[in-house]
Amino acid sequence: MMKQHIINSIDEASKVIGKTWPLYTFVASNPLSGYENSSFSEAVNSAEKNFNANAFPSAALYQQAFKKGDIDTTILTGLLKENKLTESPEFYLNLLDSKKKTQVLNENHAVDVVMVKWLSSFMDEGLAEWEMPYKTEGFYTAWRLLVVYDSESTGKTALKDIPKTSIATLEEILKDYKESDYTAIFTHHLAALPGWTGYLNHRTQSGSDWQKEYPIEAMDYLAARLWTAKKLNSPILPSKVAENKDALVFKIQYTFLKAWEQSWQNQLVKTLENESIATTAVENAVPDAQLVFCIDTRSELIRRHIESKGNYETFGYAGFFGITMDYESLNDGITRKSCPPIVNSAYKVSEIAQTNKEGNLKNYQNKNSISIFKEYFRKRMKNMIPSAFGYVEGSGLFYGISLVAKTLMPRKMYQLEDKKASKVEGMCQPDINKSIIENSEDVGIPLTEKVAIVKSAFDLMGWKQFAPLVIFAGHGSHSANNPFSSSLDCGACAASPGRHNARMLAKLANLPEVRQVLKEMHHINIPENTLFLGAEHNTTTDAIILFDSEASDIHQPLIHNLKVSLIQAQKTATEDRLGNKGNSVSSAEKKANNWGETRPEWGLAKNAGFIVGPRNLTKNTNLDSRCFLHSYEWELDTEGKALEGIMQGPMTVTQWINNHYYFSTVDNNVYGGGSKITHNITGKFGVVQGNGGDLKMGLPLQSLFGSDEVMYHQPLRLSVMIQAPLTRVSEIIARNEGMKRLLDNEWIYLMVMDPTSKNEIFNYKKSIQWKSNSI
Repeated sequence: MMKQHIINSIDEASKVIGKTWPLYTFVASNPLSGYENSSFSEAVNSAEKNFNANAFPSAALYQQAFKKGDIDTTILTGLLKENKLTESPEFYLNLLDSKKKTQVLNENHAVDVVMVKWLSSFMDEGLAEWEMPYKTEGFYTAWRLLVVYDSESTGKTALKDIPKTSIATLEEILKDYKESDYTAIFTHHLAALPGWTGYLNHRTQSGSDWQKEYPIEAMDYLAARLWTAKKLNSPILPSKVAENKDALVFKIQYTFLKAWEQSWQNQLVKTLENESIATTAVENAVPDAQLVFCIDTRSELIRRHIESKGNYETFGYAGFFGITMDYESLNDGITRKSCPPIVNSAYKVSEIAQTNKEGNLKNYQNKNSISIFKEYFRKRMKNMIPSAFGYVEGSGLFYGISLVAKTLMPRKMYQLEDKKASKVEGMCQPDINKSIIENSEDVGIPLTEKVAIVKSAFDLMGWKQFAPLVIFAGHGSHSANNPFSSSLDCGACAASPGRHNARMLAKLANLPEVRQVLKEMHHINIPENTLFLGAEHNTTTDAIILFDSEASDIHQPLIHNLKVSLIQAQKTATEDRLGNKGNSVSSAEKKANNWGETRPEWGLAKNAGFIVGPRNLTKNTNLDSRCFLHSYEWELDTEGKALEGIMQGPMTVTQWINNHYYFSTVDNNVYGGGSKITHNITGKFGVVQGNGGDLKMGLPLQSLFGSDEVMYHQPLRLSVMIQAPLTRVSEIIARNEGMKRLLDNEWIYLMVMDPTSKNEIFNYKKSIQWKSNSI
């Protein structure tokens, strides 16, 4: 009975821990995802107690927003009065500033230090040259067999005095505590190092190869931790502490946040109301090219600049392009997820040679094998104690030259690396198969599934006509010396570049048999002269590469014209983004390959909105890269299935991204990544500050702040605007309980522009109630 109660209590306590994603797939996620069943205010209040972390912007950030006019004084004053706060905004800002929280050590700090040592050794993924013994036996067994030699941390211990199983250890330690206290005990000890336990959570749920080979479970960790706490005379049951703040401070902070959010929403509504009349405009002639970009906020900038360069039409679609796939890299042979983390991968995509380029591919693979061995040898020589000093001395000149080149000629080095990175697409084509089942061969996918992938893309975007060129542009980033570089890639592709998904969709859409079925069965008529191409938008430089090596001569003039326009768009987009004229492209390329650059690009900083509707709703507006944009035509979606898919998938993902940025900003020490200046990589998968401490679970300070004190990202909850009939949106929410819970609990704001009611805008209230928005 005690055993089952312990198991149940661990399961309950584990809900407060989010997921810490590894550096190589640093997916944006809500660190408080375990609290989403509670209202936002209840959740952040609980999390503040568990993590000793800030959950609202500081008084200094509110002050910056207030001075800039980002918080409307009329809105703020009105909300203060509603909450019976009768003093001036300045009075309450001063009050908040006087109530700043002081950092205090966890009462189990000594235990934290010991457990970080064990976790970093056991969970290492190949960085350490000498592996921790007994890892294949699992964390608890390995710890038990080795801790007897760790007298410096926990004193002398005999192996026979430590139970052989983790459950036995917990039963022994907890026998003097009430069962009603178990959940509180486990919650406290899991929350003490939320970054590390978040990564433990990620490993156990992802079923990675590292987890299969070297298993670690929450029960094993808690057993070792509580045993250590007892040995160090640290408290097992957390002491009762006073509330982190008084109710007045909480109320003031939440009121200022809501005023800030409403101020931004009102500006967005004004902008869209001014543009909404354009949605009834007559359709233009067939464009010269159509380009589909990820809904990513950075796409908003490049779409504006491309449209201004010619007769081009752009669309927004989730950057995995509807293909739930894993991708096997030709360069290292590693298979990585390339679709949203919330869905299972149905397919595996790999590279095969283009027609008549088998020899090119073979030569590339041979050279690549040699390069992989050289890199492996270099790392071995550098890390092994007997050879490290001699290797560094001998290779110093080579690395010195390389360092000087990257310092003095970062742009040139970037261009060389960029050219090398595109070699694969010049000789290969993507090949799609069913996800590999253990001990079986790859199995191709039937025509019906190929058609479904392509049809789904056109359905969700509300496609009406086809240009001679249709470009699916995934996006990726480029930066040097940046542990968090994957966080700048495509979130919809599990923090991988979207180029491979884009290439795969283009290939499927070009298949004659796919087009034939689309025409005969689904009335989607793709003209014979329409060519689909994959592409990649580099968000650091705003360059767009077309993967056109297999394009026919017929399309070359169109492709040439588009490339010229894309170069022009890159120039004006980088000028817009970086604020400098004349040498903006050069500046962007330097930033991309400068090993000392702390801010190669801003990523999705400043994200605040998600707009679902036709391009005409936002086309003539500069949204300052603050909005995710998903194409949608409500009149073509008669049953609401496309909109439901958008709200179930992309809306959820954008909420994760938004919360990731929000919490990383309001408490960068706990929820964020801290300063890059003192980062150290541990185990290949994570970063710690200095020589230890908790694993960083969020974004670095430099990705969110213009300086240590001045914010760049504005921490606001996501505001979603959908143009669709109100009844349709209500019906979708009613049959999706998880979606309704997020809305009711105010993790997301939702506004609907109803085209059947003269585009009147309605704000969502609890329990699928709506209030007309009248500014």
